[in-house]
Amino acid sequence: MCPWISLLLQGILERLSAGEVVIGDGGFVFALEKRGYVKAGPWTPEATVTHPEAVRQLHREFLRAGSNVMQAFTFYASDDKLENRGQTLRITGAQVNEAACDLAREVASEGDALVAGGVSQTPSYLSCKSETEVKAIFKKQLEVFMKKNVDFLIAEYFEHVEEAEWAVQVLKTSGKPVAASLCIGPEGDMHGISPGECAVRLVKAGAQIVGVNCHFDPMTCVKAVKMMKEGVEKAGLKAHYMVQPLAYHTPDCNCQGFIDLPEFPFGLEPRILTRWDMHKYAREAYKAGIRFIGGCCGFEPYHIRAVAEELASERGIIPPGSEKHGMWGSGLEMHTKPWVRARARRDYWEQLMPASGRPKCPSLSTPEADQI
Repeated sequence: MCPWISLLLQGILERLSAGEVVIGDGGFVFALEKRGYVKAGPWTPEATVTHPEAVRQLHREFLRAGSNVMQAFTFYASDDKLENRGQTLRITGAQVNEAACDLAREVASEGDALVAGGVSQTPSYLSCKSETEVKAIFKKQLEVFMKKNVDFLIAEYFEHVEEAEWAVQVLKTSGKPVAASLCIGPEGDMHGISPGECAVRLVKAGAQIVGVNCHFDPMTCVKAVKMMKEGVEKAGLKAHYMVQPLAYHTPDCNCQGFIDLPEFPFGLEPRILTRWDMHKYAREAYKAGIRFIGGCCGFEPYHIRAVAEELASERGIIPPGSEKHGMWGSGLEMHTKPWVRARARRDYWEQLMPASGRPKCPSLSTPEADQI
């Protein structure tokens, strides 16, 4: 057996404890919305049932790009969310979650990747339902994950640390490893609870891996996770750290992140990070001590491939997708134009300042919440 396959056969905690880099996948809701399989607004994952071939193919592309984790497409797959957002196909959360787990496991077995089942924030919490009622929603989803025997669990995309704590407490009853990531930046959650305090509360609730996902660009997310790490260490606790940011530049965001930008969600393309930006992100995350490094909305497989290529020496492997991508543009050496051939070098791409091609566009926007 190849040494890298034997590493992948270990569990998530074993790999992280050994200092291995675990690479996540990308943002399925945004990627599948662009492909015509998810509806913007609800952002619910019925495609696992209605168009499994699309979900399966995206999993395969992330696997080929270097992902070690196939996160089941269970984002917003609770019954209250499906009903709250007008899902009229009569597909239940259990059906969506079961199909998602099957698809993730099928593709993970093609590369010996790990499968994660995830829960996210609920309309029930936002409408002030009780702790018992909200936890019952997570328990229902957990039943499917246990039935499908996922490798570990993720509580992700929580704006309020209290709800994330409830989710972690439920997931922890499974006995499986639990990760928890909040969609917050350096300013903390929606009640102003700092990243450091949020992380401490999540670890005390039972999460072994903590971090952030979505809402902000990579460098902002790395900064927030650094604050989490400082808080956990100051409290005398231990944890592993994860980061799965946006693939968009968001220096002008407020505490709510990119959803308050006027470009959200259909005009974000001018903000997208290049693959070379992703190299910088991967390196900064690694230097910060983060070992679970992935992506969220806007991330496409080539972004994940860039992360895998940047950390190839630390991981000891190159992803299969690199067969068609020369490191730092080396494939351009075969281009017909001499000035393009001259770009087949690292310093060119590291120093490039990409233009938007939009003469009248401002470089920054004003978040709409700031205009109210």
